[in-house]
Amino acid sequence: MSAASGGAGRSVNSGDGGRWEAESEDDSGAVMKAVGRQIKLWREAAGLRQAELGAAIGYSEEMVSCVERGRRAPKPEFLDGADRVLEAGGKIAAMKGDVAEARYPKKVRDLARVEREAVELGAYGNHNIHGLLQTEEYARALFEMRRPALSPDDLDRFVSARLARQEIFTRTPLVTLTFVQEEVTLLRPLGGRAVLRRQLEHLLETAQLRHVEFQVMPTDRDDHAGMGGEVQLLKLKEGTTVGFSEAQLTTRTVLDPKEVHLLELRYGIIRSQALSPRESLAFVEKALGET
Repeated sequence: MSAASGGAGRSVNSGDGGRWEAESEDDSGAVMKAVGRQIKLWREAAGLRQAELGAAIGYSEEMVSCVERGRRAPKPEFLDGADRVLEAGGKIAAMKGDVAEARYPKKVRDLARVEREAVELGAYGNHNIHGLLQTEEYARALFEMRRPALSPDDLDRFVSARLARQEIFTRTPLVTLTFVQEEVTLLRPLGGRAVLRRQLEHLLETAQLRHVEFQVMPTDRDDHAGMGGEVQLLKLKEGTTVGFSEAQLTTRTVLDPKEVHLLELRYGIIRSQALSPRESLAFVEKALGET
């Protein structure tokens, strides 16, 4: 597979001596402030107070205030209601698309854009179950463990963004999806044993989809190509391949063809060292029975 070369943004050295594209600054706050400013201008032009607008569209005065200050992402119903009450002629409702994207963190939006172009996706996870495979309560439990703690709004934002990416399973034409998970990720009771049990049940259902291959990497392997950390590879429609790597505080995109080839090589060996898909399903069933 080949990879796109170049890419915007600063590059930093990776642990392998290569170059990785640095994550650019999140711009969602600016979008929310611009949307809020427009709503405020339309409200003032209509001669309404925040409480009056809120009452007319079914929201509290506090919510209207938060939206106008760019502190909360308005739901589509909020924008539709404001457009109708303020007689904006569709100008407020037209911002729904911008808000839908901006309500998610930029690194998630960037990854989701690439995933929408993917025809193949492969991922190796070593510390928790991959985001595309997570249930809502498992994802929420993970984000609740963040330190410093996320605010309730940010918590909902991150969970919603993660779940939205899972549309990749139902897209047509079908995307070929392969996953390798470390054994420990299927045994560690993040969020509690009840959460883990439902997560394993969901994993079993997902792993049996005909366009999904799921494998487990046993802990007792004495040779392991994945010691460099997590790997995610996406082959795009035009044939190029993009790699992603997530670490503390950063998500990085791998674009250099030589480095993409390196990740592809490692991922292929990881898959060869893991249990077969059939053996892996049996492993998950056994783990579920013991949870």
